[in-house]
Amino acid sequence: MEKITNPKVRLLAEGDKLTAKQMKAKSGDLLPKHTANLESVLVVLEGAFILTMDETDHTLREGDSFIIPADIKHQIRAIEDFRAVHIMPKEIEFTFYK
Repeated sequence: MEKITNPKVRLLAEGDKLTAKQMKAKSGDLLPKHTANLESVLVVLEGAFILTMDETDHTLREGDSFIIPADIKHQIRAIEDFRAVHIMPKEIEFTFYK
């Protein structure tokens, strides 16, 4: 069984409606599978990871961005050390799965 790793997360900016957080993970890390009730945006600053949504893999690399729809189960697997910005509404709620 693979070990789930929580990414290092740091608040970058917070406005009236949006929050921007930096995410970092090491190569090989598997982040928790989850859904969110609202859509959000991932912007890759460094490295690469695989974003799995609805059993489809999307490889994201430095310079890529991806809109994650609401209520879609997804998970990230780092294929290189990565750093990304996650932009989301302040009222977003996450549900995590095993």
